[in-house]
Amino acid sequence: MRPSLRALMALLAVLALALFVAACGDDEEEGSGSTGGAGSAETQPASGESKLIQADPANKGKTITVGSKNFAEQYILGEIYSQALEAAGFTVKKQLDLGSEQVAFKSLKDGRVDAYPEYTGTALTAFYRVKTDAVPRDKDEAFEQLKGKLAEDNITALPQTPFQNTFVITSTKKTGDEIGNPKTVTELAAKVGTSKSISGFPECRQRTDCLLGLRDVYGWKPKFVSSQGKFQDLDQGQSDFTFAFGTDGELALKDKYTTYEDDKQLFPPYYITFMVRKAGMDKLGQAGQDVVAKIQEPLTEEVMQELNSRVTIDKQEPEAVARDYLREAEFIK
Repeated sequence: MRPSLRALMALLAVLALALFVAACGDDEEEGSGSTGGAGSAETQPASGESKLIQADPANKGKTITVGSKNFAEQYILGEIYSQALEAAGFTVKKQLDLGSEQVAFKSLKDGRVDAYPEYTGTALTAFYRVKTDAVPRDKDEAFEQLKGKLAEDNITALPQTPFQNTFVITSTKKTGDEIGNPKTVTELAAKVGTSKSISGFPECRQRTDCLLGLRDVYGWKPKFVSSQGKFQDLDQGQSDFTFAFGTDGELALKDKYTTYEDDKQLFPPYYITFMVRKAGMDKLGQAGQDVVAKIQEPLTEEVMQELNSRVTIDKQEPEAVARDYLREAEFIK
Protein backbone atom coordinates (compact mmCIF):
# COMPACT_ATOMS: atom_id res chain seq x y z
CA MET A 1 0.00 0.00 0.00
CA ARG A 2 1.23 3.51 -0.74
CA PRO A 3 -0.19 6.91 0.27
CA SER A 4 -2.16 8.91 -2.26
CA LEU A 5 -0.59 12.01 -3.76
CA ARG A 6 -3.38 14.08 -2.22
CA ALA A 7 -2.52 12.69 1.22
CA LEU A 8 1.16 13.52 0.69
CA MET A 9 0.20 17.06 -0.36
CA ALA A 10 -1.97 17.44 2.73
CA LEU A 11 0.88 16.29 4.97
CA LEU A 12 3.23 18.74 3.28
CA ALA A 13 0.77 21.58 3.90
CA VAL A 14 0.47 20.66 7.58
CA LEU A 15 4.26 20.59 7.97
CA ALA A 16 4.61 23.94 6.22
CA LEU A 17 1.98 25.47 8.49
CA ALA A 18 3.73 24.08 11.57
CA LEU A 19 7.03 25.61 10.45
CA PHE A 20 5.34 28.95 9.79
CA VAL A 21 3.70 29.00 13.23
CA ALA A 22 7.01 28.13 14.86
CA ALA A 23 8.74 30.93 12.93
CA CYS A 24 6.10 33.42 14.04
CA GLY A 25 6.61 32.32 17.63
CA ASP A 26 10.35 32.84 17.36
CA ASP A 27 9.86 36.35 15.96
CA GLU A 28 7.51 37.32 18.77
CA GLU A 29 10.03 36.15 21.37
CA GLU A 30 12.92 37.97 19.71
CA GLY A 31 11.14 41.29 19.36
CA SER A 32 7.48 41.72 20.16
CA GLY A 33 5.91 44.78 18.60
CA SER A 34 7.96 44.64 15.41
CA THR A 35 6.05 44.67 12.13
CA GLY A 36 6.75 43.32 8.68
CA GLY A 37 9.57 40.99 9.86
CA ALA A 38 10.71 37.89 8.03
CA GLY A 39 8.19 35.66 9.77
CA SER A 40 5.32 38.15 10.07
CA ALA A 41 1.87 37.57 8.65
CA GLU A 42 2.32 40.59 6.37
CA THR A 43 5.04 38.82 4.36
CA GLN A 44 3.25 35.45 4.19
CA PRO A 45 0.53 34.37 1.75
CA ALA A 46 -2.93 34.88 3.19
CA SER A 47 -4.66 31.76 4.44
CA GLY A 48 -6.58 30.12 1.63
CA GLU A 49 -4.86 32.22 -1.05
CA SER A 50 -5.17 30.60 -4.47
CA LYS A 51 -2.09 28.82 -5.82
CA LEU A 52 -3.61 28.72 -9.32
CA ILE A 53 -1.20 29.70 -12.08
CA GLN A 54 -2.67 32.62 -14.00
CA ALA A 55 -2.10 33.17 -17.71
CA ASP A 56 -0.13 36.39 -18.15
CA PRO A 57 -0.92 38.29 -21.39
CA ALA A 58 2.70 39.49 -21.40
CA ASN A 59 3.79 35.92 -22.09
CA LYS A 60 1.70 35.60 -25.24
CA GLY A 61 3.89 34.96 -28.25
CA LYS A 62 6.89 33.83 -26.18
CA THR A 63 7.96 30.30 -27.10
CA ILE A 64 9.97 28.20 -24.65
CA THR A 65 11.42 24.84 -25.70
CA VAL A 66 11.65 22.48 -22.72
CA GLY A 67 13.81 19.38 -22.86
CA SER A 68 14.43 16.34 -20.70
CA LYS A 69 16.55 13.21 -20.63
CA ASN A 70 15.10 9.83 -21.48
CA PHE A 71 13.76 8.13 -18.35
CA ALA A 72 10.57 8.26 -16.31
CA GLU A 73 11.46 10.92 -13.74
CA GLN A 74 12.80 13.23 -16.43
CA TYR A 75 9.72 12.79 -18.61
CA ILE A 76 7.52 13.66 -15.62
CA LEU A 77 9.56 16.73 -14.69
CA GLY A 78 9.71 17.89 -18.29
CA GLU A 79 5.92 17.66 -18.47
CA ILE A 80 5.44 19.46 -15.14
CA TYR A 81 7.58 22.41 -16.25
CA SER A 82 6.00 22.46 -19.71
CA GLN A 83 2.39 22.34 -18.54
CA ALA A 84 2.99 24.93 -15.82
CA LEU A 85 4.58 27.35 -18.27
CA GLU A 86 1.72 26.76 -20.71
CA ALA A 87 -0.73 27.62 -17.92
CA ALA A 88 1.22 30.87 -17.42
CA GLY A 89 0.59 31.82 -21.05
CA PHE A 90 3.81 30.72 -22.74
CA THR A 91 3.85 28.70 -25.94
CA VAL A 92 5.82 25.57 -25.05
CA LYS A 93 7.55 23.18 -27.38
CA LYS A 94 8.66 19.88 -25.86
CA GLN A 95 11.80 17.86 -26.57
CA LEU A 96 11.36 15.28 -23.83
CA ASP A 97 13.49 12.43 -25.08
CA LEU A 98 16.90 13.98 -25.67
CA GLY A 99 18.93 11.02 -24.42
CA SER A 100 21.89 11.04 -22.03
CA GLU A 101 23.04 14.04 -19.97
CA GLN A 102 25.78 14.78 -22.50
CA VAL A 103 23.27 14.94 -25.34
CA ALA A 104 20.84 17.03 -23.27
CA PHE A 105 23.52 19.51 -22.20
CA LYS A 106 24.79 19.90 -25.76
CA SER A 107 21.20 20.52 -26.88
CA LEU A 108 20.94 23.29 -24.30
CA LYS A 109 24.24 24.92 -25.25
CA ASP A 110 23.46 24.68 -28.98
CA GLY A 111 19.99 26.19 -28.56
CA ARG A 112 17.96 23.14 -29.52
CA VAL A 113 16.20 23.57 -26.17
CA ASP A 114 15.89 26.61 -23.92
CA ALA A 115 15.86 24.68 -20.66
CA TYR A 116 15.87 21.22 -19.12
CA PRO A 117 16.01 19.73 -15.61
CA GLU A 118 19.39 18.35 -14.51
CA TYR A 119 20.83 16.90 -11.30
CA THR A 120 23.42 19.04 -9.55
CA GLY A 121 25.85 16.18 -8.90
CA THR A 122 25.54 14.98 -12.49
CA ALA A 123 26.21 18.44 -13.91
CA LEU A 124 29.32 18.98 -11.80
CA THR A 125 30.87 15.58 -12.52
CA ALA A 126 29.75 15.03 -16.13
CA PHE A 127 30.02 18.56 -17.60
CA TYR A 128 32.69 20.22 -15.49
CA ARG A 129 34.84 17.20 -14.59
CA VAL A 130 34.63 17.71 -10.84
CA LYS A 131 35.81 14.49 -9.23
CA THR A 132 33.05 12.71 -7.34
CA ASP A 133 34.94 12.92 -4.05
CA ALA A 134 35.41 16.67 -4.58
CA VAL A 135 31.71 17.45 -5.02
CA PRO A 136 30.59 19.34 -1.89
CA ARG A 137 28.23 17.23 0.21
CA ASP A 138 26.42 20.37 1.34
CA LYS A 139 23.66 20.85 -1.21
CA ASP A 140 23.84 24.64 -1.23
CA GLU A 141 27.61 24.70 -1.56
CA ALA A 142 27.40 22.27 -4.48
CA PHE A 143 24.66 24.38 -6.07
CA GLU A 144 26.65 27.60 -5.77
CA GLN A 145 29.65 25.92 -7.37
CA LEU A 146 27.48 24.72 -10.24
CA LYS A 147 25.84 28.12 -10.71
CA GLY A 148 29.24 29.72 -11.17
CA LYS A 149 30.38 27.16 -13.73
CA LEU A 150 27.12 27.34 -15.70
CA ALA A 151 27.25 31.14 -15.77
CA GLU A 152 30.49 30.92 -17.74
CA ASP A 153 28.48 29.06 -20.39
CA ASN A 154 25.68 31.67 -20.28
CA ILE A 155 23.36 29.22 -18.53
CA THR A 156 21.34 30.01 -15.41
CA ALA A 157 20.61 27.38 -12.78
CA LEU A 158 17.21 28.12 -11.24
CA PRO A 159 16.68 27.24 -7.54
CA GLN A 160 16.84 23.58 -6.55
CA THR A 161 13.92 21.24 -5.91
CA PRO A 162 13.22 20.04 -2.35
CA PHE A 163 13.94 16.46 -3.46
CA GLN A 164 17.14 14.86 -4.61
CA ASN A 165 17.68 11.56 -6.40
CA THR A 166 20.97 10.24 -5.10
CA PHE A 167 21.92 6.69 -4.19
CA VAL A 168 20.17 5.11 -1.22
CA ILE A 169 20.94 1.72 0.31
CA THR A 170 17.72 -0.31 0.21
CA SER A 171 16.41 -3.70 1.31
CA THR A 172 13.06 -5.38 1.60
CA LYS A 173 11.18 -4.53 4.78
CA LYS A 174 11.41 -8.21 5.71
CA THR A 175 15.21 -8.06 5.65
CA GLY A 176 15.15 -4.87 7.70
CA ASP A 177 12.94 -6.54 10.31
CA GLU A 178 15.21 -9.59 10.47
CA ILE A 179 18.29 -7.50 11.29
CA GLY A 180 16.59 -5.30 13.88
CA ASN A 181 15.61 -2.32 11.70
CA PRO A 182 18.82 -0.24 11.77
CA LYS A 183 18.22 3.34 10.65
CA THR A 184 21.61 4.36 9.27
CA VAL A 185 24.24 2.78 7.04
CA THR A 186 26.66 2.93 9.99
CA GLU A 187 24.26 0.85 12.10
CA LEU A 188 23.58 -1.46 9.18
CA ALA A 189 27.26 -2.14 8.52
CA ALA A 190 27.87 -2.89 12.20
CA LYS A 191 24.99 -5.37 12.31
CA VAL A 192 25.59 -7.38 9.15
CA GLY A 193 29.35 -7.15 8.57
CA THR A 194 30.35 -9.30 5.59
CA SER A 195 27.46 -11.73 5.98
CA LYS A 196 25.17 -10.03 3.46
CA SER A 197 25.28 -9.08 -0.22
CA ILE A 198 24.51 -5.90 -2.13
CA SER A 199 23.72 -5.46 -5.83
CA GLY A 200 24.67 -2.58 -8.06
CA PHE A 201 25.38 -1.71 -11.67
CA PRO A 202 28.70 -3.12 -12.95
CA GLU A 203 30.64 0.17 -12.70
CA CYS A 204 29.68 0.44 -9.04
CA ARG A 205 32.51 -1.93 -8.16
CA GLN A 206 35.15 0.71 -9.10
CA ARG A 207 33.32 3.89 -8.01
CA THR A 208 34.18 5.81 -4.85
CA ASP A 209 30.56 6.91 -4.54
CA CYS A 210 29.39 3.30 -4.71
CA LEU A 211 30.98 0.04 -3.54
CA LEU A 212 34.46 1.49 -2.91
CA GLY A 213 32.87 4.20 -0.80
CA LEU A 214 31.01 1.68 1.33
CA ARG A 215 34.33 0.06 2.13
CA ASP A 216 36.36 3.26 2.64
CA VAL A 217 33.77 5.45 4.38
CA TYR A 218 31.74 2.88 6.31
CA GLY A 219 34.21 0.00 6.55
CA TRP A 220 31.51 -2.27 5.16
CA LYS A 221 32.53 -5.05 2.78
CA PRO A 222 29.40 -6.88 1.64
CA LYS A 223 29.53 -9.41 -1.17
CA PHE A 224 28.93 -7.54 -4.44
CA VAL A 225 26.41 -8.74 -7.02
CA SER A 226 26.84 -7.04 -10.39
CA SER A 227 23.33 -6.37 -11.69
CA GLN A 228 20.97 -3.74 -13.06
CA GLY A 229 18.04 -5.41 -11.31
CA LYS A 230 17.79 -3.38 -8.08
CA PHE A 231 14.35 -4.22 -6.68
CA GLN A 232 14.12 -7.39 -8.74
CA ASP A 233 17.36 -8.52 -7.09
CA LEU A 234 15.77 -8.00 -3.68
CA ASP A 235 12.48 -9.67 -4.61
CA GLN A 236 14.17 -12.73 -6.08
CA GLY A 237 16.70 -13.10 -3.27
CA GLN A 238 19.70 -12.45 -5.51
CA SER A 239 20.99 -9.87 -3.03
CA ASP A 240 20.10 -8.66 0.47
CA PHE A 241 20.59 -4.96 -0.32
CA THR A 242 20.83 -2.81 -3.42
CA PHE A 243 21.96 0.64 -4.53
CA ALA A 244 18.59 2.20 -5.36
CA PHE A 245 17.85 5.82 -6.22
CA GLY A 246 16.08 7.97 -3.65
CA THR A 247 13.01 8.70 -5.77
CA ASP A 248 12.55 5.27 -7.37
CA GLY A 249 8.83 4.57 -7.66
CA GLU A 250 9.19 1.28 -5.80
CA LEU A 251 10.16 3.21 -2.65
CA ALA A 252 6.57 4.48 -2.49
CA LEU A 253 5.73 0.92 -1.39
CA LYS A 254 6.50 1.59 2.26
CA ASP A 255 5.27 -1.81 3.41
CA LYS A 256 7.63 -3.61 1.02
CA TYR A 257 10.95 -1.76 1.00
CA THR A 258 13.04 0.14 3.52
CA THR A 259 16.02 2.47 3.19
CA TYR A 260 19.01 3.40 5.35
CA GLU A 261 20.27 6.92 5.98
CA ASP A 262 23.64 7.86 4.49
CA ASP A 263 24.77 9.35 7.80
CA LYS A 264 28.40 9.87 6.70
CA GLN A 265 27.45 11.58 3.42
CA LEU A 266 29.09 9.11 1.09
CA PHE A 267 26.78 10.04 -1.78
CA PRO A 268 26.95 13.47 -3.51
CA PRO A 269 23.83 15.66 -3.69
CA TYR A 270 21.63 15.20 -6.76
CA TYR A 271 18.98 17.92 -6.53
CA ILE A 272 17.18 19.10 -9.65
CA THR A 273 17.87 22.52 -11.11
CA PHE A 274 15.99 23.81 -14.15
CA MET A 275 18.90 24.96 -16.31
CA VAL A 276 18.05 27.78 -18.73
CA ARG A 277 20.17 29.27 -21.49
CA LYS A 278 20.36 33.07 -21.79
CA ALA A 279 17.80 33.37 -24.60
CA GLY A 280 15.40 31.28 -22.56
CA MET A 281 15.91 33.46 -19.48
CA ASP A 282 15.13 36.56 -21.54
CA LYS A 283 11.80 35.01 -22.50
CA LEU A 284 10.99 33.57 -19.07
CA GLY A 285 11.53 36.81 -17.18
CA GLN A 286 10.86 36.99 -13.47
CA ALA A 287 7.27 35.80 -13.88
CA GLY A 288 8.37 32.58 -15.56
CA GLN A 289 11.03 31.99 -12.92
CA ASP A 290 8.39 32.45 -10.23
CA VAL A 291 6.21 29.80 -11.87
CA VAL A 292 9.11 27.32 -11.86
CA ALA A 293 9.84 28.00 -8.19
CA LYS A 294 6.16 27.71 -7.29
CA ILE A 295 5.49 24.32 -8.86
CA GLN A 296 8.68 22.87 -7.37
CA GLU A 297 7.69 23.61 -3.76
CA PRO A 298 5.65 20.41 -3.17
CA LEU A 299 8.19 18.14 -4.87
CA THR A 300 9.53 16.27 -1.84
CA GLU A 301 11.20 12.89 -2.22
CA GLU A 302 7.97 11.17 -1.12
CA VAL A 303 5.93 13.05 -3.71
CA MET A 304 8.45 12.30 -6.46
CA GLN A 305 8.45 8.62 -5.49
CA GLU A 306 4.68 8.57 -5.87
CA LEU A 307 4.79 10.32 -9.26
CA ASN A 308 7.47 7.92 -10.50
CA SER A 309 5.48 4.93 -9.23
CA ARG A 310 2.50 6.00 -11.32
CA VAL A 311 4.68 5.71 -14.43
CA THR A 312 6.99 2.78 -13.61
CA ILE A 313 4.52 0.63 -11.65
CA ASP A 314 1.04 1.75 -12.73
CA LYS A 315 2.15 2.36 -16.35
CA GLN A 316 0.47 5.75 -16.62
CA GLU A 317 1.70 8.26 -19.17
CA PRO A 318 4.08 10.97 -17.84
CA GLU A 319 1.92 13.69 -19.41
CA ALA A 320 -1.13 12.53 -17.43
CA VAL A 321 0.89 12.09 -14.21
CA ALA A 322 2.25 15.62 -14.49
CA ARG A 323 -1.22 17.01 -15.14
CA ASP A 324 -2.62 15.18 -12.10
CA TYR A 325 0.22 16.54 -9.94
CA LEU A 326 -0.44 20.13 -11.02
CA ARG A 327 -4.17 19.68 -10.44
CA GLU A 328 -3.85 17.99 -7.05
CA ALA A 329 -1.42 20.70 -5.96
CA GLU A 330 -4.03 23.24 -7.19
CA PHE A 331 -1.72 24.91 -9.70
CA ILE A 332 -4.11 24.26 -12.61
CA LYS A 333 -7.80 23.39 -12.89
